[in-house]
Amino acid sequence: MTDWKLNPDAAAAYTALETRTFRASALTRGPWDPNHQHAGPPIALVCRAIEQAAHEHGLTHIARLTANLLRPVPIGELIVEVMTDYVGRNAGHFSAHLMAGNKDVARFTALAQRESPVELRPELPGHPLPMAPLAPEASPPATFPFAGRQVGYADLVETRVAQGTFWKGPCAIWFRLRHPLLEGEAPSPYQRVAVAADSGNGISAVLDYQRYSFVNSDLTINLLRRPVGEWICLDARTALGPDGGGLAESALYDAQGLIGRATQSLAVRLRSS
Repeated sequence: MTDWKLNPDAAAAYTALETRTFRASALTRGPWDPNHQHAGPPIALVCRAIEQAAHEHGLTHIARLTANLLRPVPIGELIVEVMTDYVGRNAGHFSAHLMAGNKDVARFTALAQRESPVELRPELPGHPLPMAPLAPEASPPATFPFAGRQVGYADLVETRVAQGTFWKGPCAIWFRLRHPLLEGEAPSPYQRVAVAADSGNGISAVLDYQRYSFVNSDLTINLLRRPVGEWICLDARTALGPDGGGLAESALYDAQGLIGRATQSLAVRLRSS
């Protein structure tokens, strides 16, 4: 048995072993299988690497991040590889691979932009941008239904309810990291968004997760501006089709207002008894 399984008091989601190699802790464990990670932390880990690559070109805003989740991500050692596909004057396109052993478990594309201040008139339609239903300090604490069974994602994040009810349809939930993404390093605002955004299908679930799985095979995050602060809110809803498909959509907020949206394609299946 490896150390990460023996250490329920891990200090962070990941420990860096080399420049591109990381070891996951039990804090990354998801609800579907005790040996697999919740997709939020590894997506954030790749986001971190893409941010670093983009910063080398003066591109400091991650406008879009798309994760294609090819396989379950095991709790163990991961390798992150980032490629610079094209960089222009104001934007750059990047791609990345997340590998466990010699297998790709996820592939990514991202759009990074150069930040440049633009004066916006207050009378613009849709402005000022909308706020989350309730501020984080005014929102009561909440816990995931799977919390407490084993150390995992529910211990990595703190959650508060801004609107609705956890796992009972449309709701708005604030997320804040209780532990760093990477040991010894403060997570960026983009990494905080990535950790939370993959939970849209969970918090807005309309099916009993003990009877059904509704796993997403992708996640796309679009951000209109740089997030600020520790708290990220998902105002999420799930819609299901009649043939085992579904879509989870989340409006994303920080304490200053709307920052973007996230979508997930769902595969809905009855769990084997």
